[in-house]
Amino acid sequence: MSESSQQSAARDAAHWAKSVTELKVSEVPEGATGINVAGKRLASPIQGFGKMWQKTYQVRLPAERASAVDLIAMWKQRFPDFWPDGNHFYGPLTGIAPGEVALIEGTLPGKLRLSTGVMVLYADDESFTLMTPQGHVFAGWITFSAADQGDQTVAQAQVLMRASDPIFELGLVLGGHRQEDMFWDTTLRNVAAHYEVTDPEVDTAVVCVDKKRQWKRWTNIWHSAAIRSTLYTLNAPFRAMAGLFRRERP
Repeated sequence: MSESSQQSAARDAAHWAKSVTELKVSEVPEGATGINVAGKRLASPIQGFGKMWQKTYQVRLPAERASAVDLIAMWKQRFPDFWPDGNHFYGPLTGIAPGEVALIEGTLPGKLRLSTGVMVLYADDESFTLMTPQGHVFAGWITFSAADQGDQTVAQAQVLMRASDPIFELGLVLGGHRQEDMFWDTTLRNVAAHYEVTDPEVDTAVVCVDKKRQWKRWTNIWHSAAIRSTLYTLNAPFRAMAGLFRRERP
């Protein structure tokens, strides 16, 4: 391999997260719980339970408002600002960078709390990819990218996913897919609104890549972030009492 090829390969490698066995959370910010992330392994679509889906969401804005590179730089910096209300992304202080872990506090139907997270698998000047841990709603990754197309800049979010376990798969069938689509539709509309695009239209394309459910993965339910988040919430009074007793000890 030539020296220039080696340098190019080194630059490419710098955009990818290093291989990890278990996720680590160095600091839990105020408002997050930090549960369902530390100690978990990453979960690709191959390790999920449900049908495999590829979902692509795109929004277009005038090229003079932002180039693809400028848009991605802004999106990385302000990523949490564009999420729908009621969902919070606690990114690392170092920002969206390969290998960094972010915490998520969201809501499920019935106003159930969901504590989970993601790891930054890849990040360069024109895209970045987040990967989910065990127990997340789905096993897979989400790639955010931008492209210059003539007089337009196209911002895109693309999800490749399987529901993590049978309960999440049922939830997707009973309305979860619609909620997922609305989530990213709102996110991309917010990105476009940042550039003062009025009434932006989001194009959505959904493809079922694999219609089979992987029944051997039903045991993923053990890691369910929904179940563990609910138990964590129900145990809040007991944790408060335990903390009170510890403070009152001489």
